[in-house]
Amino acid sequence: MSLKIGYAAGAFDLFHVGHLNLLRQARSQCDYLIAGVVSDELLIEHKGRPPVIPLTERLEIVSNISFVDRAVAEVLPNRIQTWRQTPFNVFFKGDDWKGTPQGIALERDFAAVGVDVVYFPYTVHTSSTVLRMTLEIIEHDHAEHVRSKRFSR
Repeated sequence: MSLKIGYAAGAFDLFHVGHLNLLRQARSQCDYLIAGVVSDELLIEHKGRPPVIPLTERLEIVSNISFVDRAVAEVLPNRIQTWRQTPFNVFFKGDDWKGTPQGIALERDFAAVGVDVVYFPYTVHTSSTVLRMTLEIIEHDHAEHVRSKRFSR
């Protein structure tokens, strides 16, 4: 029997229970789990904004999750390039990608090199995007409060 090496990629920015669920579920389906933490540069390129938490800190957080055997910085723009650099035989992803053009391409590319793609239910009620938006609202409200105090004197 060959070792089942799993790879779960993500920004893991503003680490939350959805990230924890993905990593826990991934580890339950492989013998060894590698977590790919997407670099700041790739996040800026793909999402148009930097992460709140810098890569070194996100790597530190993810590498200390008990069911992650190894955390690596994901710095290559193509997942097949990442696979060549850090071999694995199963790739884990949230099911928000399933059936999308990106997900279909991912499945096709990985199938060509013998890697299975396994989707897990996306944690809808919690996301880094929602947390980021909430922080921006709080920051905006605080700034408005400070401005109103200045003008009311």
